[in-house]
Amino acid sequence: MIDVLAIVGPTASGKTALSLELAERLGGEIINGDSMQVYREMSIGTAKIEPGEMRGIPHHLLDIKNPDESFSVAEYQKLVREKIEEIKSRGKLPIIVGGSGMYVQAVLFDYRFAEEQADEGLRAALRAELAEHGPLHMHAQLLELDPKADIHPNNTRRVLRAIEIIKSGHGTSERNLALSPMYNEVIIGLDMPRDILYDRINQRVDIMIEKGLLQEVQMLRGRGIRDAQSIRAIGYKEMYDYLDGKLDWEQAVDLLKQNSRKYAKRQFTYFRNKLPIFWIDALENPGKNIRKTEAFMQEKDRQRRIGIIEQQNPDKRL
Repeated sequence: MIDVLAIVGPTASGKTALSLELAERLGGEIINGDSMQVYREMSIGTAKIEPGEMRGIPHHLLDIKNPDESFSVAEYQKLVREKIEEIKSRGKLPIIVGGSGMYVQAVLFDYRFAEEQADEGLRAALRAELAEHGPLHMHAQLLELDPKADIHPNNTRRVLRAIEIIKSGHGTSERNLALSPMYNEVIIGLDMPRDILYDRINQRVDIMIEKGLLQEVQMLRGRGIRDAQSIRAIGYKEMYDYLDGKLDWEQAVDLLKQNSRKYAKRQFTYFRNKLPIFWIDALENPGKNIRKTEAFMQEKDRQRRIGIIEQQNPDKRL
């Protein structure tokens, strides 16, 4: 039996719609695989599914954090692995759905984290260096320490954390990853031509604005939420810059669309390089994609069972 099904893909690729169809057909429960949808009061900018759209299917790990709280991959890993066992105990199929590739990878594979103990003195020194020299300087320093580090220069929090870990003597990267699966998993990826995807992303941004993205951000800003992990997400940082007078409205919207398209490109790069994915055409007939997914799950489970039998009985073949 397949233990876990994951549905991944870039933003606006149709993951939610496919997940609902598969959950109904396979008796599944859905686990959020998006690092920003864990936050309460941040629904429009994260494209969070609305309760009325859930079709009665249980959805887990949505709205579990306040906007001013931090959230790590390690915490996500622990929560989701617990949730997987809970869902399986009910005889249901856990279905992880989202675009945060590292989060999904950390759950499904033997993804181990460096010690979380903070060296406050070193941390303060790194922050001071960041303030004086800027993010690109810190990223260059990381690459000198660990040329294989795969962290985007704009992700300053992770860049600093990686430097801290290395300088503290805990290793040469932010994490130690062994590509050993933790489950009998299947990962489905949604693909489509880039021009079509980018058009869909632009349309999604327009819809978010119509639904009240600016008002959602005004609410967070009015509560004094400023230097928080959550508001560094795409959609929120651009609106903050608009409200702070750093961008005019047209600039903010254009930048939001541009950053969303760039993020989708990075998502594709991560998925293709880091995860063993069975790709399907997101524009294909939904029923056909469901049949493809089911067939792939059955084939992978068959191969796994044959492999187990061959290991136990080397002379026996099915």
